Amino acid sequence: MALLQKVKGFRDIFGEDINYWHMAEEKIQSFFRSYGFKEFRLPVLEKTSVYKRGIGETTDIVEKEMFTFTDSDEMVSLRPEGTASLMRAYIENNLHNPPGIKKYYYLGNMFRRERPQKGRFRQFSQIGVEVLESDAPLLDAEIIGLLYNVAFELGLSDYVNMEINSIGCPTCRPKYKDDLVKYFSSHKDDLCDDCKRRLETNPLRILDCKVEKCKSIAKDAPVILSYLCDDCNTHFESVKEYLSMMNIPFNINPKMVRGLDYYVKTAFELVTDRLGAASAVGAGGRYDGLVKSLGGKDTPGIGFAIGLDRIVELLKDINPMEDKGTDVFIMAFDNESLAHCLKFVKELRAQGFIVEYDYSLASMKSQFKKADKTNASYAVVLGSNELSENKAAVKDLVTGEQELVQLSEVINYIKNKLI
Repeated sequence: MALLQKVKGFRDIFGEDINYWHMAEEKIQSFFRSYGFKEFRLPVLEKTSVYKRGIGETTDIVEKEMFTFTDSDEMVSLRPEGTASLMRAYIENNLHNPPGIKKYYYLGNMFRRERPQKGRFRQFSQIGVEVLESDAPLLDAEIIGLLYNVAFELGLSDYVNMEINSIGCPTCRPKYKDDLVKYFSSHKDDLCDDCKRRLETNPLRILDCKVEKCKSIAKDAPVILSYLCDDCNTHFESVKEYLSMMNIPFNINPKMVRGLDYYVKTAFELVTDRLGAASAVGAGGRYDGLVKSLGGKDTPGIGFAIGLDRIVELLKDINPMEDKGTDVFIMAFDNESLAHCLKFVKELRAQGFIVEYDYSLASMKSQFKKADKTNASYAVVLGSNELSENKAAVKDLVTGEQELVQLSEVINYIKNKLI
C-alpha cells in the first residue's frame, strides 16, 4: 500500500514545537483579555458570499485563493481570514444592541490555496482583534500599540518594526486610483501578469507586489498621503500624535496597502526581516464600511490579525525554549507499591505537576532508564525495603542526591523541591 501523506501545504505540529504554540497562544490571549477583549469562536465554514461581499471580489484571496465548494446547491468556503466572518456574526446576532464599543478577539485556523513556501501554508493559524462602534483616532493608536506590545511581551520587539500609513477613504481614494492607473499604464508592458490584471481590477495592490521589476516601477508611483482629504489627514495626524504619546515606535510607509477591499484610513503592519519574503507577522487597519457592505448598519471598526505560524518561527529563532520534562517519575513494582504510587500520581497531577509512572511495573533499572527518557527531575522509589519502613526514596535525577521520606510527607517534599 502507498504511504499516506498529508496534503501539500498542510502540516503536523507536535513535539517541542507545541511548547512554542502554547506559550504564544496563552500569552497573547492573556494580554488581549487585559485590554478588555472577549473571545469569539467563529465557524470554519462560511457562505462564499460573506467573503465576496466583505473582502472584495477582485482581491487575490477571493479570485484565486479560497477553498470553495458546493454544499446543498450553495457555495461555501473554508475561512481565509477572520474579520469578514466576525462581521457576519456581529450582524446576524444583533450585537449592535445595546450600542457601545464592542471588543472581540478570535483564534483559529485559516485556509488559502496559495503556493506553499517558507512562512506560508495552506492551513495557517491567526489570532486577531476587532473593535466596533468607534471611529476615534485614539482607538487606532491603542490598537496599533496593542499589536506592538504583543511583540514586546513575547520578547520580539528588537526584531520587528511597526509601519503605518493612511490609505484614504471613498472621498479621496478615487482620484488617487485614477492617477495610479495612469502611472502604471505607462509601464504596463513591464508589469508581471498579476499586476497587469490588477491594473484593471485593484491598482493599489500593485504597490504590494513582491516581483522585483514591479517593486522597481512602484518606487516612483504617486503616494496616497498626497491625496488625503481633510478628514483623513486630520485623523492620521492624530493617530501619529497619540502613538508618540504612548511611546510606540513607528515608521510611515506611504506605499503600504492592504490586500482586502474593506480597509480605509489607518493601515499598519508589524514587520520583520528574519523570515525572508514573509515579512509581516501582524497587520490590520480601519474598516468603517465593512459592516454596511455585509448588510448591517453603518458601523466603524478597526482590527488586526497576527500570523501565529510566523510568530512561532520567530520565537524558535530568537528565543529558543527548553523542552520541559517530567517533574516526577514514581516507581512501583507490585500491587502494594502501586496503591501508594497511584495515590501520589493523582495528588501531584491535581496540583499541576507532570507525573509519570511505569505501566508494566518493570525492574528498578528499567524504570530509571524510562525516567531518564522522560527527562524527569525527581524519582520516587516505592521499593519493598522503603515501604517496610513506611517511607519512599526520593532521588534528585540531576544531582543524584537521594533521601528517605515518610510516605505521609512525600507530596509536600516534592512540592517544596519543585516550586
